[in-house]
Amino acid sequence: MDDFVRVEITDGIGTIRLERPPMNALNTQVQEELRAAAKAATDDPGVRAVIVYGGEKVFAAGADIKEMADMSYVDMATRAAELSSALGAIARIPKPVVAAITGYALGGGCELALACDWRVAAEDARLGQPEIKLGIIPGAGGTQRLARLVGPARAKDIVLSGRMVDAQEALRIGLVDRVVPAGEVYQAAVELVRPYLTGPAQALRAAKLAIDGGLEMDLASGLAWESQLFAGLFATDDRREGMAAFVDKRPPDFTGR
Repeated sequence: MDDFVRVEITDGIGTIRLERPPMNALNTQVQEELRAAAKAATDDPGVRAVIVYGGEKVFAAGADIKEMADMSYVDMATRAAELSSALGAIARIPKPVVAAITGYALGGGCELALACDWRVAAEDARLGQPEIKLGIIPGAGGTQRLARLVGPARAKDIVLSGRMVDAQEALRIGLVDRVVPAGEVYQAAVELVRPYLTGPAQALRAAKLAIDGGLEMDLASGLAWESQLFAGLFATDDRREGMAAFVDKRPPDFTGR
C-alpha cells in the first residue's frame, strides 16, 4: 500500500499522503492504494481524524491521462465503477476528514477533495474539473458531489467550461472552507480536525452518517434514518459519560466507545 500512498499517524490524526511525483496523478494503482488507505484509517481506533494531503507543491492534478488514452469503452465500463468507489472509500471514512490542498486539485484530484468533509486550500491553489476539454466528463463524483456542494448552476459552469477556480472564488462559492498561505495548509488542516480528536467518536460517526446518508433520501426517510442513529447512541459509553458530565458540571472524558 505504500508505493504511492502512505498513512502516517501522529497524535490521533491519520494523514493519507499522496507521493507520486511530479503531479500525484491518480492512476489505477494510486486509486487502489487510496482505497486501502481509507480502510486502514477506518479500521484503526487510534485514528480519530484524517487529513488527505499531496505534499507542499501539489494536491493531485487529475487522473493519469496516458493510462486512460488507449482504454476502450469496454475497458472503462469495467474500470469506471472502481475509480468512483475508490474515492468513495475516502468519503465513507466514518471520521472527520479534511483535504489539505496545495497547488492543483484538478479532475480526479478535485474529486478526491470533494470526497472529504472539508477542504483547506492554499492562497495560490487552483481547483477544477477540466475533463470536458478531453471530450469526457468527471467520472468519480465531480458531477454529483460538486453539485451538492455548490449548487447545480455553479457546478455546470465549472464542469461544462472546464475552467480552473482560484482559491478565493472557491471560498466564496463554498468549494473550499478555508484559505491560508501555502506554507500553512497542512497545519491549518490539523487545527481544523483537532477539536474532534477527543470527541465522542461514535456520535461523530453517526452525525456524519446522518448528514451524508440523509442527502440521498427524501425528508421523511432522512428523519427516520436520523432517529435510528440517534437512538443507537444510547447504547454507547460516551453517551453515558457525556450526560453524566453535563449533570456533574464537568468536562466529559470520552473514550470513543
